[in-house]
Amino acid sequence: MTFSYEDFEVGSVAQLSGHTFLKEEIIEFAGRYDPQPFHLSEAGGEASPFGGLIASGWNTCSAMMGILVRDMLSDSTSMGSPGLDNIRWIKPVRVNDTVRLTVRVLSKRVSASKPDRGIVGTRWEAYNQHDELVLTVDSSAIFGLRHPGETQ
Repeated sequence: MTFSYEDFEVGSVAQLSGHTFLKEEIIEFAGRYDPQPFHLSEAGGEASPFGGLIASGWNTCSAMMGILVRDMLSDSTSMGSPGLDNIRWIKPVRVNDTVRLTVRVLSKRVSASKPDRGIVGTRWEAYNQHDELVLTVDSSAIFGLRHPGETQ
Protein backbone atom coordinates (compact mmCIF):
# COMPACT_ATOMS: atom_id res chain seq x y z
CA MET A 1 0.00 0.00 0.00
CA THR A 2 1.32 3.42 -0.92
CA PHE A 3 1.61 5.94 1.92
CA SER A 4 -0.50 9.04 1.21
CA TYR A 5 -1.86 12.22 2.80
CA GLU A 6 -4.64 10.36 4.60
CA ASP A 7 -2.11 8.23 6.48
CA PHE A 8 -0.68 11.18 8.41
CA GLU A 9 -2.18 11.93 11.83
CA VAL A 10 -1.43 15.16 13.66
CA GLY A 11 0.51 14.27 16.81
CA SER A 12 1.87 11.00 15.48
CA VAL A 13 5.58 10.22 15.76
CA ALA A 14 7.56 8.00 13.42
CA GLN A 15 10.87 6.52 14.57
CA LEU A 16 13.04 6.02 11.51
CA SER A 17 16.48 4.51 11.06
CA GLY A 18 19.90 6.05 11.61
CA HIS A 19 23.19 6.88 9.94
CA THR A 20 26.74 6.51 11.25
CA PHE A 21 29.06 9.37 10.29
CA LEU A 22 32.46 8.02 9.31
CA LYS A 23 35.57 10.20 9.21
CA GLU A 24 36.04 9.73 5.45
CA GLU A 25 32.45 10.75 4.70
CA ILE A 26 32.68 13.86 6.89
CA ILE A 27 35.86 15.02 5.18
CA GLU A 28 34.66 14.17 1.66
CA PHE A 29 31.34 15.99 2.13
CA ALA A 30 33.09 19.02 3.60
CA GLY A 31 35.61 19.13 0.78
CA ARG A 32 32.79 19.36 -1.73
CA TYR A 33 30.17 21.44 0.05
CA ASP A 34 31.34 23.03 3.31
CA PRO A 35 35.14 23.35 3.36
CA GLN A 36 35.55 24.84 6.83
CA PRO A 37 38.66 23.68 8.73
CA PHE A 38 36.74 21.88 11.52
CA HIS A 39 35.01 19.72 8.87
CA LEU A 40 38.12 19.01 6.78
CA SER A 41 40.66 17.53 9.21
CA GLU A 42 41.21 16.37 12.74
CA ALA A 43 43.83 19.10 13.18
CA GLY A 44 41.39 21.76 11.98
CA GLY A 45 38.75 20.42 14.33
CA GLU A 46 41.12 20.30 17.29
CA ALA A 47 42.11 23.93 16.69
CA SER A 48 38.43 24.99 16.67
CA PRO A 49 36.00 25.60 19.53
CA PHE A 50 34.59 22.12 18.77
CA GLY A 51 37.79 20.37 19.91
CA GLY A 52 37.68 17.81 17.11
CA LEU A 53 36.50 16.94 13.63
CA ILE A 54 32.74 17.41 13.21
CA ALA A 55 30.27 16.81 10.40
CA SER A 56 28.89 19.78 8.53
CA GLY A 57 25.32 20.56 9.51
CA TRP A 58 24.49 20.21 5.83
CA ASN A 59 26.00 16.71 5.89
CA THR A 60 23.72 15.89 8.83
CA CYS A 61 20.67 17.33 7.03
CA SER A 62 21.53 15.40 3.86
CA ALA A 63 21.91 12.12 5.75
CA MET A 64 18.57 12.68 7.51
CA MET A 65 16.91 13.43 4.16
CA GLY A 66 18.25 10.13 2.86
CA ILE A 67 16.73 8.30 5.83
CA LEU A 68 13.41 10.09 5.31
CA VAL A 69 13.27 9.09 1.64
CA ARG A 70 14.31 5.47 2.21
CA ASP A 71 12.12 4.87 5.29
CA MET A 72 9.03 6.95 4.51
CA LEU A 73 8.84 8.68 1.14
CA SER A 74 10.01 6.05 -1.35
CA ASP A 75 6.61 4.33 -1.34
CA SER A 76 4.42 7.39 -0.95
CA THR A 77 2.48 9.95 -2.93
CA SER A 78 5.10 12.61 -2.12
CA MET A 79 5.09 15.54 -4.53
CA GLY A 80 8.06 17.33 -3.01
CA SER A 81 8.29 20.17 -0.55
CA PRO A 82 7.80 23.93 -0.66
CA GLY A 83 10.70 24.23 1.77
CA LEU A 84 12.27 23.78 5.16
CA ASP A 85 12.21 26.20 8.09
CA ASN A 86 14.00 26.61 11.38
CA ILE A 87 16.98 24.36 10.76
CA ARG A 88 18.84 24.14 14.06
CA TRP A 89 22.19 22.46 14.55
CA ILE A 90 22.00 21.92 18.28
CA LYS A 91 24.98 19.72 19.04
CA PRO A 92 27.99 18.76 16.91
CA VAL A 93 27.93 15.42 15.11
CA ARG A 94 31.27 13.73 15.59
CA VAL A 95 33.17 10.89 13.92
CA ASN A 96 31.38 7.55 14.48
CA ASP A 97 28.24 9.16 15.90
CA THR A 98 25.11 7.27 14.88
CA VAL A 99 22.24 9.68 14.38
CA ARG A 100 18.64 8.44 14.11
CA LEU A 101 15.65 10.36 12.80
CA THR A 102 12.27 10.96 14.42
CA VAL A 103 9.48 12.67 12.47
CA ARG A 104 6.60 14.38 14.29
CA VAL A 105 3.45 15.39 12.42
CA LEU A 106 2.54 18.92 13.46
CA SER A 107 -0.21 19.83 11.00
CA LYS A 108 -1.99 18.86 7.82
CA ARG A 109 -4.44 20.46 5.44
CA VAL A 110 -5.84 19.86 2.00
CA SER A 111 -4.69 22.44 -0.51
CA ALA A 112 -7.40 25.02 -1.29
CA SER A 113 -6.14 25.58 -4.86
CA LYS A 114 -5.29 21.94 -5.67
CA PRO A 115 -7.69 19.66 -3.76
CA ASP A 116 -6.01 16.47 -5.02
CA ARG A 117 -3.14 17.06 -2.59
CA GLY A 118 -2.44 18.07 0.97
CA ILE A 119 0.32 19.78 2.89
CA VAL A 120 1.78 18.02 5.91
CA GLY A 121 3.87 19.95 8.43
CA THR A 122 6.48 17.92 10.32
CA ARG A 123 9.41 18.42 12.66
CA TRP A 124 12.47 16.29 12.12
CA GLU A 125 14.40 15.50 15.27
CA ALA A 126 17.78 13.83 14.98
CA TYR A 127 19.31 12.13 18.03
CA ASN A 128 22.78 10.71 18.50
CA GLN A 129 23.59 7.38 20.16
CA HIS A 130 23.48 9.10 23.57
CA ASP A 131 19.87 10.26 22.94
CA GLU A 132 21.10 13.84 22.64
CA LEU A 133 19.19 16.05 20.22
CA VAL A 134 21.60 17.20 17.51
CA LEU A 135 19.31 18.65 14.81
CA THR A 136 15.77 19.90 14.32
CA VAL A 137 14.12 20.91 11.05
CA ASP A 138 10.57 22.10 10.42
CA SER A 139 9.33 20.84 7.08
CA SER A 140 6.29 21.08 4.87
CA ALA A 141 5.67 18.37 2.32
CA ILE A 142 3.03 17.85 -0.32
CA PHE A 143 1.32 14.46 -0.64
CA GLY A 144 -1.32 13.25 -3.05
CA LEU A 145 -4.68 12.27 -1.63
CA ARG A 146 -5.81 8.69 -2.07
CA HIS A 147 -9.41 9.83 -2.53
CA PRO A 148 -9.57 13.54 -3.40
CA GLY A 149 -12.68 15.28 -2.09
CA GLU A 150 -13.33 12.79 0.72
CA THR A 151 -10.77 14.06 3.28
CA GLN A 152 -10.63 17.35 5.14
